[in-house]
Amino acid sequence: MTAPLLDVRGLSKRFAGLVANDDVHLQVWAGEVHALIGPNGAGKTTLVSQLAGQLASDHGSVHFDGHDISALNAHQRAQRGLVRSFQITRLFKSFSVLDHVALALQAVSGSSLRAWRPMWKESALFDRAQALLAEVGLQAKAGFGVDQLSHGERRALEVGMALASRPKLVLLDEPMAGMGPDESARMEQLIQALRARSTVVLIEHDVDAVFRLADRVSVLVGGRIVASGAPDAVRRDPEVMSAYLGDGSGAAT
Repeated sequence: MTAPLLDVRGLSKRFAGLVANDDVHLQVWAGEVHALIGPNGAGKTTLVSQLAGQLASDHGSVHFDGHDISALNAHQRAQRGLVRSFQITRLFKSFSVLDHVALALQAVSGSSLRAWRPMWKESALFDRAQALLAEVGLQAKAGFGVDQLSHGERRALEVGMALASRPKLVLLDEPMAGMGPDESARMEQLIQALRARSTVVLIEHDVDAVFRLADRVSVLVGGRIVASGAPDAVRRDPEVMSAYLGDGSGAAT
């Protein structure tokens, strides 16, 4: 049997006296959409930050594509093919949508902002950026500023920038948060399309969308994985129903 693409072994994180994650074990297989759900305060976003290398773990290890990457930082993990979607608000409001994707592509080559060259000279870079925008449904907005995009379009741009590195696994933290029905539907279609080129770990507050999208679902409660498996089996799990699905909650953090 092939090894999982992502193998999390006993990952733990405390903040002073607060236990955020406690002995988390998680396996994600290549080519799947693996959803992570749970009630507010369960530790899901903390776990994603640990996986991405943005937050150091107190105990445990993260193995990716057959290698122990526990000691690697976020940039090094991204170079290995494990990326988290960008946060557009941290970037440049004066840049166009196309510039943002081109910047992400340039970063993959190892360039920095100090080495930023006039983008009009980079025709091959722009061609690849245009192709990525078409993939996430934003080709018509290439010349727009980020401030001119809707919330859903910004999230789609985040995904497009993450795809610039041709990742093996993409971590998506609540990509549908704050969206209306139409934008949520478009994001669902985008995530479905992503599976053709990348494995996806998805945190999402919309439980109905999760069960439509995911090949497997893991449920985090109180910093521990209490169930993991096929969506129908997880939905019927008594502990999951009691701790999360059965209380009418659809939120995630």
